[in-house]
Amino acid sequence: QVQLVESGGGLVQAGDSLRLSCAASGRYNMGWFRQAPGKEREFVAAISTNGRSTYYADSVKGRFTISRDNAKNTVYLQMNNLKPEDTALYYCAASINLQPGSRISLYNYWGQGTQVTVSS
Repeated sequence: QVQLVESGGGLVQAGDSLRLSCAASGRYNMGWFRQAPGKEREFVAAISTNGRSTYYADSVKGRFTISRDNAKNTVYLQMNNLKPEDTALYYCAASINLQPGSRISLYNYWGQGTQVTVSS
């Protein structure tokens, strides 16, 4: 069973930065998603197993960076210039498919989520 453990969430002010971490029990294509209250879960970023390919939602391009340390089986989401609309529960997800992507259906395993709250 794949285990994913997120950490790094918190309460910050607009313009601040946070780095989320996701420790996995193996090496997979990985993605970050988020879900705000009353809204559907949405794609944020994804990274391939070797780290060479990354994908971002338009809403976070230029502000968020996904990366990974395969020696630690950990994926990171560096979030800069945070905005109140970034407030959500952030989930990491693992995919055993050949390529990562933005579709929720690509991902087989999910973490419990870490809360990010950005105040204005």
